Amino acid sequence: MLGSLSKILPRVEVPPEWGVDPVPPAERRMSFRQHFVLWFNLGIGLLVILTGALLVLPAEDHGLGMAPRQALLAVIVGSIIGVFLLSLMAYAGARVHVPTMVLLRPVLGIRGSYVPSVLNFLQLVGWTAFELWAMAWAANHVAKTIFDFDAYLLWLVIFAIICTSFALGGPIVVVRQWMEKFGIWVMTAASLWLTYSIVSSFNLGDVLSQTSTDGAPFWVGVDLVIAMPISWIPLVADYSRFGRSESGAFAGTGLGYLLANSWFYGLGVLLVATVTLGDLSNPAVAIAGAIIVFTAGWLALLATLAVETDQAFADIYSAAVTAQNVFSRIPQRVFVIIVAGIGLILASFLNMVTYEIFMLLIGSIFISLFGVMAADFFVVRRREYDSDELQKRDGKYWYLGGVNWLALLCWAAGVIVYHIVNPNLLSNFVEGVQGLAPDALTGYGGSLPSFILAFVLYAVLSPVLLRRGDVEERT
Repeated sequence: MLGSLSKILPRVEVPPEWGVDPVPPAERRMSFRQHFVLWFNLGIGLLVILTGALLVLPAEDHGLGMAPRQALLAVIVGSIIGVFLLSLMAYAGARVHVPTMVLLRPVLGIRGSYVPSVLNFLQLVGWTAFELWAMAWAANHVAKTIFDFDAYLLWLVIFAIICTSFALGGPIVVVRQWMEKFGIWVMTAASLWLTYSIVSSFNLGDVLSQTSTDGAPFWVGVDLVIAMPISWIPLVADYSRFGRSESGAFAGTGLGYLLANSWFYGLGVLLVATVTLGDLSNPAVAIAGAIIVFTAGWLALLATLAVETDQAFADIYSAAVTAQNVFSRIPQRVFVIIVAGIGLILASFLNMVTYEIFMLLIGSIFISLFGVMAADFFVVRRREYDSDELQKRDGKYWYLGGVNWLALLCWAAGVIVYHIVNPNLLSNFVEGVQGLAPDALTGYGGSLPSFILAFVLYAVLSPVLLRRGDVEERT
């Protein structure tokens, strides 16, 4: 019996320690199917439903207050835009075979890549905390409802241990031993049952006819949808570097995440539009309760929580890989333990206001960065990075003191434009951290203007400066 279980249950093993160097050819084993399985699983989860719910929840409940029809359109538009950008970075990672933060060295400079590494490390620690927070509250709600057992901190520790174990095992082990054998099948069955239960309980025409008079502008909603795939862009190459081919990484990542992201954002919209969620002081609990009601039980919720561990695993693992871009001599497993521990502590202090604004801040910081990256990789350098130069001081990617200042300025210009278009985003974040009720978000959506400005600025200026020698590229 133990032998049979060992073939099904995920096993933990220490990953090879080549750090941030290019993945050896023998380890490039992820097929199109495995990329699809990974990103389909990462796109499904309680927090994705919760974020979709924020599109239609009223402002007093920390949402955007959009009408369901408008929110569902925002889900489609935002998913297509965000996932396309995610897939482009997956392609680049599979071509160069290095993690995302190392992939930024040719455009930002070796030392310049430390800036997004620090920011990405912080956002991944934040994501780890939010994932543990949502899973623990939802599991505790199930335990209280069924067994009258209230132990939030215990659930927090349990999920932290599980996710840390996965992160120590690494992506190849998790995809092959957990996702392919167990995760994707359980989650797909639970998702189909949840979708059927929700859709069969209401008239879609009635839902789509609902209106809103004080909802956020459409493009602010698109920003909130884009923010989810954008939050994965700083780590997508951490996984696609294991890909057998660029096309498999691009297509598998894109199709898997597009399907899951649009599906579960949409479920969040429909949940709010069709059921009274009750007390929204903790929306994670409210959403969990709604899932239990709609599925006439708790199995679908437990299945969702089981696969939610995939997202926390990815956050912890990639935070460790990101840290190695700066501190390459420290073993990856040390950072895994550190990140999980910090996330566990932070999960005790989170609230819903900080989550919503956290999502939008991620978009404001990273979408213009990858506008610069896309311009450099696909336009300026025509998909060719020199792997032998990625570690060299005074090499072609050293620039001025290890920093490509033009790239940093184009990135900063995109961030500024995002906040000009969404003027009260930062003030809302400060108020949320202070426990105050923030104002309704205003603006017209900053994702596309930010990305386009950064992309065009760098694509136009970089070749000119390279020709003039203002930015030295050694060959």
